[in-house]
Amino acid sequence: MAKVAFLGLGVMGSPMAGHLAKKGHDVTVYNRTRAKADAWVKANGGAAADTPREAASGQEIVFACVGNDDDLRSVVLGETGASAGMSKGAVFVDHTTASAEVARELSAAADAAGLHFIDAPVSGGQAGAENGALTVMCGGDAATYAKVEPAIMSFAKASRLMGPSGSGQLTKMVNQIAIAGLVQGLSEAIHFGKRSGLDIEAVLDVISKGAAGSWQMENRGKTMNAGKFDFGFAVEWMRKDLGILLAEGRRNGAHLPVTALVDQFYSDVEAMGGGRWDTSSLIARLER
Repeated sequence: MAKVAFLGLGVMGSPMAGHLAKKGHDVTVYNRTRAKADAWVKANGGAAADTPREAASGQEIVFACVGNDDDLRSVVLGETGASAGMSKGAVFVDHTTASAEVARELSAAADAAGLHFIDAPVSGGQAGAENGALTVMCGGDAATYAKVEPAIMSFAKASRLMGPSGSGQLTKMVNQIAIAGLVQGLSEAIHFGKRSGLDIEAVLDVISKGAAGSWQMENRGKTMNAGKFDFGFAVEWMRKDLGILLAEGRRNGAHLPVTALVDQFYSDVEAMGGGRWDTSSLIARLER
């Protein structure tokens, strides 16, 4: 078992760190709100630290799951950042959904300091984190990834190295592009079926067995039909992700017209007061 730190105890980070502790890893946690860190230690054991640097000191692996590029830089860099406390050869594993640009930046900084960096965004949402069933998409070198994969599998059902630094973030962008179009299509399908007077649960049951079937249909179709949107991954977080990938698309020349349109639809949901509703709430703007 490894000595590890976990930085960021939000709805994703807290259960992910919990699974590391359950698997027998020696876990030190850091959170900007110290009370959350203390509560986590009370529930899971381990230790809490006052700064990322303190949490990272002497650890083999430092995990992080924070909000965005700037949050990530704040826990990695500077006098109180994790890199200032990490021992030579230690690995920083970032589970934040961030830009490929910041992944490459922090990887280069880690190399210069004699450290290692893996960008490792996740898919599966709050339920996946709580159930230890996340999918993890990683970028970095193969030797470093091999060192951290066993610990990652404490909270994952699948993990894969996708290529060099930044490749994990780019793969997560592909994931979000696919989800955005799929949820909008499912929203329109349910909306159409309801307006046509069909029994939507019966419709979903039969079409989920064919080519239209998907994780979203199986797990969110009935709740979308019922107008229930309290299932973890919030609209405002999705808009952050879509903003990152649309910016990357402008850089690499990718054409993403449907994704850009769905981003605007999510903006409409935010204007309806649904910023904290989960992403399946796209149907709400069709039925307002």
